[in-house]
Amino acid sequence: MPNIKSSAKRDQLAKVRAARNKANKSALKTSIKKFNTAVAEGNKDAAVSTYKVAVKAIDKAAGKNLIHKNNAANKKSKMTLKLNAME
Repeated sequence: MPNIKSSAKRDQLAKVRAARNKANKSALKTSIKKFNTAVAEGNKDAAVSTYKVAVKAIDKAAGKNLIHKNNAANKKSKMTLKLNAME
């Protein structure tokens, strides 16, 4: 535990931000898993709707620096290929 007041505050803020990042990253992974599940089931309508949600979540995560922009582009590209392969 830090002795200096500002140090203690920084420590507390780091914990709060880490928890927020963890929650946001978890939500991102969940949206991607929902899309993958819809694709695996072969449900085109569900896949399209979850695709839109997942892409928005990926863009938000990249904007907040939770994931790198190239990682985001890679995820979106893979998802688009899966969606287009469905028929």
